[in-house]
Amino acid sequence: MPESKGRQKKKPARYRAPAQQPKARRKSSPRWYGPLLIGLMGLGVLIIVLNYVGMIPGQDQADALYLWIGLGLIGLGFVGTTFWY
Repeated sequence: MPESKGRQKKKPARYRAPAQQPKARRKSSPRWYGPLLIGLMGLGVLIIVLNYVGMIPGQDQADALYLWIGLGLIGLGFVGTTFWY
């Protein structure tokens, strides 16, 4: 009785990583960018503290508008740090 050849196994395709392209160098941020971000966040904190202490001119009690302005400046500083390199 003849013998069968059996199944031929498929060879798995080898993974080959694509050739690496040289990365374009990014320009670094200007020297004034970091201090600007720290200044924005610091000004935001200062406005919030002065608001709650009651030292903002023309105001007798804490106002929510100054809280939102301070939080906005802090948030703007944090968003700016994501673009800093």
